[in-house]
Amino acid sequence: MTIDERQRELVALFADASDWEERYRKLIDLGRALDELPEPLKQEKYRVRGCQSQVWLHAELEPQQQHVVFRADSDALIVKGLIALLLRVYSDATPAEILASPPRFIEELGLARHLSPTRSNGLRAMFEQMVYYAKAFQTLLSARRPVPPS
Repeated sequence: MTIDERQRELVALFADASDWEERYRKLIDLGRALDELPEPLKQEKYRVRGCQSQVWLHAELEPQQQHVVFRADSDALIVKGLIALLLRVYSDATPAEILASPPRFIEELGLARHLSPTRSNGLRAMFEQMVYYAKAFQTLLSARRPVPPS
């Protein structure tokens, strides 16, 4: 499934919510459904800067398909739901796909209008950290490619 398809699926998931209270409940439920992040990954080096809450984001490059696998956690329920949205859209995509796909779902879901400024900044910081990882992995993959003879 492409990132654009995942974004459309996510928007559809929230489409039946009648109000923002229900959307927040769905967001919290998505956060609660995240797999537990192992304690060794809750280190300072994995902490997302720019978030008021504590957020840890870890990324690995899956060697066979060259997809980025993200794992994350937060100490705040709504923020954990926000990172769950990003993981749902961007995990298991290639670095190039991540770099070419802005998070349109944020505007489509109305999150930009309904989140507090600190949560909006945190969401932006989480996405920027994902982009940082994608750029690093893209650079790594480019360095591995053999240069064709001239």
